[in-house]
Amino acid sequence: MHMARSTYYFEISKEDRVSERNQETLEVIKSIFTSNKSRYGVRRVHRELMNRGYQVNHKRVQRLMHEAGLMGKRPKEKYHSYKGEVGKIADNIINRDFSTTAPLQKWTTDVSQFNFSWGKCYISPVLDMNTNEIISYDLSKSPNLAQIAKMLNKAFDKFPSVEGLILHSDQGWQYRHAYYRNTLKEHGIIQSMSRKGNCYDNCIMETFFGRLKNEMYYGHEKDYSSFEEFSNAVKEYIDYYNNKRIQAKTKWMPPVQYRIASMCST
Repeated sequence: MHMARSTYYFEISKEDRVSERNQETLEVIKSIFTSNKSRYGVRRVHRELMNRGYQVNHKRVQRLMHEAGLMGKRPKEKYHSYKGEVGKIADNIINRDFSTTAPLQKWTTDVSQFNFSWGKCYISPVLDMNTNEIISYDLSKSPNLAQIAKMLNKAFDKFPSVEGLILHSDQGWQYRHAYYRNTLKEHGIIQSMSRKGNCYDNCIMETFFGRLKNEMYYGHEKDYSSFEEFSNAVKEYIDYYNNKRIQAKTKWMPPVQYRIASMCST
């Protein structure tokens, strides 16, 4: 090949060093992937590596994860709370304008269903559109008004002063009910509703539900043998989501950390 002996051995040693470096990086990737319960895909693993001081190209992270068979989770069934023309419909104030300049300007809510061999249960959260933080939630075996009341009370206990805030939802019966509408008025909250049958008008909450189900429900249904067991798992996940799970929207910080940083800088 007319190659100098020194060149040959230099190239061989370089390949060994690259292989060694990749192995070290892969171990850290596996650690990140495992500690987040297989929920992180390439993008979040790459950002977490950068947060830890690693200078690595996202394509190398993608290749190493692919070769190691490390894949994040992916979207299935929706609960529909629309029960016909019952109660009062609010205007679509949000109108797909999800932009905010600070926390506590726009919230959104919805209800989603989970199916198990022992029955169904429903989650009703409130999400801040600025930080993606789950402000409050209630998990119940029935999607009733008591669930909505608990969710709102928890939200107002956490943030008592929210006058002028917009709270968006779909046209579900819960959000048309006089109790819900009056409670929002008492706290100076402006009510907003999506157009009928248009999931894109509340896509921020739909995204959260997809994320929640992909990361701790789909494929794990048999892991939860009772409502109590699933309730504990949801509580653990939302604590993880709010306080540990990094997001692009929040400058690769967890939602609570981003809220605190945002409110300190204003």
